[in-house]
Amino acid sequence: MTELVTTPDSSTPVKGGGWSQFYEERVRPIKRYAVRNPSLIWGMGLLLSLLLFVGVGHLVWDTEQFHPLSAPTRLAPTLSHEMIKGGEPTGEVRAFPFGTDTAGRDLIAVAILGTPLTLRIGIIAGFVSIALGTVAAFMAAYYRGWVDGTIRSVVDVGLAMPGLLILILIRINIGRELSIDEMGLALGLVGWVFPARTIRSQVLVMREQAYVELSRLSGTSGMGIIFKEMLPNLIPYITASLVASVAGAILASIGLEAIGLGNFSLPTLGMTIYFNIQFSSITLGMWWWWLPPLVAIVIVFLGLFLISSGLDEWSNPRMRKRV
Repeated sequence: MTELVTTPDSSTPVKGGGWSQFYEERVRPIKRYAVRNPSLIWGMGLLLSLLLFVGVGHLVWDTEQFHPLSAPTRLAPTLSHEMIKGGEPTGEVRAFPFGTDTAGRDLIAVAILGTPLTLRIGIIAGFVSIALGTVAAFMAAYYRGWVDGTIRSVVDVGLAMPGLLILILIRINIGRELSIDEMGLALGLVGWVFPARTIRSQVLVMREQAYVELSRLSGTSGMGIIFKEMLPNLIPYITASLVASVAGAILASIGLEAIGLGNFSLPTLGMTIYFNIQFSSITLGMWWWWLPPLVAIVIVFLGLFLISSGLDEWSNPRMRKRV
């Protein structure tokens, strides 16, 4: 006999339980909210279009041409260029849709490889900073006392010190180029104080709510209250903070690389900007060299900004009612 399940959002019965019930109760409300939230849709669309360019590029393009001397130098964008070797035409015709730089790097290969590397730095740093910041915020705001005092002091010192200067000192003292993962980890270890401060303020408000007090009186442990009652209700806010942390980490990594503190063997967006500055691409009139990384950076930050705006509406009940 078929069981009929009535969803909370609709009086229409749904056949069976399992996936049908899960879809009606969980998936459909998210889809409905996403459709009514254009900023979230546009932001995800921008980032997905960038990732689509990278994915297709890896399939159809020779990304090994990001190495120096892989192509003619200072070549403007073209779809048909006859290769020359030893002063004589070889008969081989190749396309360079993004042109080449002064070192003979194919700039479309640089863009295909460099964009995900920069995103990877931001994602690693974002998750590290949010993980550390969330743990510190809950420990400080829920347990209070000397734990709160100690963590607040560390956070205040971290906020008072210029993070970019700390990263520069770390890079100089290490004495070698940082890998992508090391760069992301370093940014995360420096940036966790920002989400720790904001999430702590949310936890301070939440710990005084009636349902938290009821759980405490019923004998639920501190960790049980944190993981079962408080953390699930803060997921939207933590997700929005994660997007902001990723954007901040990407900006910091580009800044470090643009002043020559990145990895010279990796074609990240920041290192592409660095080489543009070093070889005066604007003075040379090589617009095709500085334009692709600039467009990629604009797309990344615009996409993250729109996603963050959409998530703010999700995490803020007052804004959510107007969506």
